[in-house]
Amino acid sequence: CCKSPDTALAEDNGISTLSLWFVSIDQRTESPVNMELINFKSHVLGGALSHVLQVSYLSVLELRTFVSLALFVLCSAVFMILTQHRALANSHGVNSEEEWEMVQRKGQQFTLNGQPFYVNGFNTYWMMTLAADNSTRGKVTDVFQQASAVGLTVGRTWAFNDGQWRALQKSPSVYDEDVFKALDFVVSEAGKYKIRLILSLVNNWNDYGGKAQYVKWGNASGLNLTSDDDFFTNPTLRDFYKSHVRTVLNRVNTFTNITYKNDPTIFAWELMNEPRCPSDPSGDKLQSWIQEMAVFVKSLDAKHMVEIGLEGFYGPSAPARTKFNPNPYAAQVGTDFIRNNQALGVDFASVHVYPDAWISPAVSDTFLEFTNSWMQAHVEDAETYLGMPVLFTEFGVSAHDPGFNTSFRDMMLNTVYKMTLNSTRKGGAGAGSLVWQVFPQGAEFMDDGYAVYLTRAHTASKIISLQSKRLAIFNSLCGWRCKWGCKKKNHTALDALLSHDDEL
Repeated sequence: CCKSPDTALAEDNGISTLSLWFVSIDQRTESPVNMELINFKSHVLGGALSHVLQVSYLSVLELRTFVSLALFVLCSAVFMILTQHRALANSHGVNSEEEWEMVQRKGQQFTLNGQPFYVNGFNTYWMMTLAADNSTRGKVTDVFQQASAVGLTVGRTWAFNDGQWRALQKSPSVYDEDVFKALDFVVSEAGKYKIRLILSLVNNWNDYGGKAQYVKWGNASGLNLTSDDDFFTNPTLRDFYKSHVRTVLNRVNTFTNITYKNDPTIFAWELMNEPRCPSDPSGDKLQSWIQEMAVFVKSLDAKHMVEIGLEGFYGPSAPARTKFNPNPYAAQVGTDFIRNNQALGVDFASVHVYPDAWISPAVSDTFLEFTNSWMQAHVEDAETYLGMPVLFTEFGVSAHDPGFNTSFRDMMLNTVYKMTLNSTRKGGAGAGSLVWQVFPQGAEFMDDGYAVYLTRAHTASKIISLQSKRLAIFNSLCGWRCKWGCKKKNHTALDALLSHDDEL
């Protein structure tokens, strides 16, 4: 059933192969070797490799020539270096031989190389814009450096800027190559820091153009459109969007020479940031758009996951669940969490958590109570009705809220992280969360009130880092179980970290 860890480690590192190589040399030798070999083994080699050398001690002593000894020493040193490199990679949650594969979805979990992959992530929406200017490009590197330092593994950012300042898409299918190279830089830099990206493809809101800009382009081309929601129904605007999707997915990164649709740095494609279609509370218009576009993205790229970008509001298909909505209006904006995510081509559900924007701007314990019930409801629905992971892709609290203080923000972080961990420990659909948003110093002019400056928000940074460590330990335990076929996993290390609620 289960191999012992020592046996598995030896086989996994290729050491049994090295031992066979030693034997093949032994069979061709007759004379003993200098004891310096054993001193080399004692002082240089270690771990599993040293164990193999002890087993092969008698046969190794019969090596006859200096050449054989030199080859032996050289090969041993190489294997030692490779083993240590692999151990270092594994200590960061990455397998050195499979260190940058696509994250996939299997049932209600994300997987990497067949093992569960849980997300502690962040948002920084403006990275392409700042990367387009050499004077601010370094801020993008700062974001990834600081996010990596606290163990964040997935970032979310915009792969759109339609007709605005520093536009990526200046008009339908017309692009600014310098801005596209800025997006290339963002993707390349993320890969350097082993951070994967969710790339959002258009905005519901007017910021960075959004669906309103597509309607303007449509009217400029001779259409007579009267609502921003025509974005979802007009065939010409649908084609404009598809053209943008096709261009981004087929883009060859000028820094890495990797086509976006083949790049494992990309975690998933997001159809739209916070789609809403309030002109049709039934949800039929938006549902039709989601179905068409999810399938279209998959037709171009079957390798990457797709998610919608929803806030998570319940709609007409699940009237009993609308009680979890933050307000009555949420059921009238044309979105429908369960129905929307049942569309063909959607791999996982996204949910946002903004009690200050949806309930009241005044900070109160109601925020935390709502967050608990909101998250729990969506985890249950992802398990019961969808059979897919749910990722809480935005959450935060604004410094502009009346009564805001950093202690309350820390409480919000702890609440979200505890909810996701509770699901993770049970193997549930709660796959992780992404805080809105991580900022480096010097980018204050982009701050919308939700910025978390990791280098100076020391308590928040500690909380975020602790969550990363917990998920890394859990992933490691899952990996040990899966790699060696064990049905039981030792939760000792994880339980020790979870035993103190004041640290959560």
